[in-house]
Amino acid sequence: MNLNDIPQILTSLKQVPAILEALVGSVPKARLKDRRREGAWTIAEHAIHLAEAQNRLTGRIRLILTEDNPEIVPYLPDPKAPPKPSVTLKEALPAFAEERARQIALLRPLPAAAWKRPARHPEYDAYGLHILVRHMLLHDHWHLYRMEELWLTREEILKA
Repeated sequence: MNLNDIPQILTSLKQVPAILEALVGSVPKARLKDRRREGAWTIAEHAIHLAEAQNRLTGRIRLILTEDNPEIVPYLPDPKAPPKPSVTLKEALPAFAEERARQIALLRPLPAAAWKRPARHPEYDAYGLHILVRHMLLHDHWHLYRMEELWLTREEILKA
């Protein structure tokens, strides 16, 4: 297992809250609730989902660090239904930043051995702390991409 990317992953994870806030702040308010099609997520829903997912992810980090080879239970939102947010977009952005800072504080001092700790995930042949944390970054960027894609979609396409 090559752990050489950990500093870059942690730096990137630390930067995501500022990127998210800048992206959301640059979108006209009227566009925050646009849907590309029925059941698709809005920009606001993507951003809120990122915030709401962080406690679950922190729990997974702690589980892997404290239990031997724990089983990770997948979270699979209904792809055909918009999420039912428990916070507002205004609340979500600082909540995301605060939880991400806690995650970085937890992860940064870990020794190499901790990054190698395995876990079982029913969808993957290999899983563990290193993969989980890399997936967190990829998950963030996937949602950021979807948000920007939606924002840049021509309004006549949204209304079609």
